[in-house]
Amino acid sequence: MIAPNTPTAAEELRGAGLRVTAARVALLETVRSGDHLDVEAIASGVRDRVGHVSLQAVYEALHALTAAGLVRRIEPAGSPARYEGRVGDNHHHIVCRSCGVVADVDCAVGEAPCLTASDTHGFTIDEADVIYWGTCPECSTARTS
Repeated sequence: MIAPNTPTAAEELRGAGLRVTAARVALLETVRSGDHLDVEAIASGVRDRVGHVSLQAVYEALHALTAAGLVRRIEPAGSPARYEGRVGDNHHHIVCRSCGVVADVDCAVGEAPCLTASDTHGFTIDEADVIYWGTCPECSTARTS
């Protein structure tokens, strides 16, 4: 159930200046209901909601929604790009080295951008992108069994 003041996916698309289509609405809803999904999983979720949609259309919509700030793209080394609906809060991620599962980690310390660079080189820093690496509980259990 949507909270009374929460905009719908269509309203958010309009607010971002994007054309509202059934596929874009389905894509935004799929990303937000998923957990760091890759493009194949997003395409499958969109197809479940609206029927046929090409992989190219999914890539194009993801690009537009990412540029508009409605979804966030993360790219853990050695993994396909993942997308999430949690945007604008400069959180970080932890990735399992074994199975590749990704989880959110709230800001490391303090206000965004969470970390203070030792040298800014004159840049105005507004975001820190941190990826922690380790082994998830399921993979850790499997290794000790």
